[in-house]
Amino acid sequence: MMSAVSVVIPALNEEEPIVGVVREVAATNVPVEIIVVDNDSNDRTAQRAREAGARVVKAPRGYGRACAAGVTALQLGCDIVVFLDGDGSDCPEFITQLVGPIAAGTHDFVIGSRACGQREAGSMNFQQVLSGQIVGAVLRWLYGVRYTDMCPFRAIRRDALERLGMREQTYGWNLEMQMKAARAGLRILEIPVNHRRRAGGESKVSGTLRGTFAAGARIIATLVRVAASGT
Repeated sequence: MMSAVSVVIPALNEEEPIVGVVREVAATNVPVEIIVVDNDSNDRTAQRAREAGARVVKAPRGYGRACAAGVTALQLGCDIVVFLDGDGSDCPEFITQLVGPIAAGTHDFVIGSRACGQREAGSMNFQQVLSGQIVGAVLRWLYGVRYTDMCPFRAIRRDALERLGMREQTYGWNLEMQMKAARAGLRILEIPVNHRRRAGGESKVSGTLRGTFAAGARIIATLVRVAASGT
């Protein structure tokens, strides 16, 4: 029996790249549905996503809130959830490689590693690469699991995700998932994925100094919370 795959794309003010992202995802012929979560955009992100063929749901501002809203909106038959960003930086042609080990029953959680893949010049700044290495070292010490990145491009079995009890509402969502997956003993695989510069608009994290500090603070807070309390 083939697994039903849903793709969740959080998007905040991504009217420029979102059409291309949805069409690239659809061209893989992997997902049975594509959900774009409009994260309180003040542009035409939602309209353009619908025009491209995605189902659009809304969520209050916050990356984690957007991801959670996408999970809540999944159709009943969905077995595997893929997450990727709406800015055009992730390469949807790798969806098959992310989903394959889960569909085959050998893994529960597959995360893309931009650090191990081919990166277009300017697609990641030094802080992003360094933070991935530092967090990876900490998680290896805590849980014995090797991560090289906190890449948003990832796939996970839906029932496994629901058991993790995700709480983070903003930028710490990806890290929380990786920590809880490791602690829960999920079968984890990291694979190299290519990464591009965003296709339009401005990064909410690395595009401004304020965004960089805000994301960093939330990631640190998430690391401390989950490591200390387990929730």
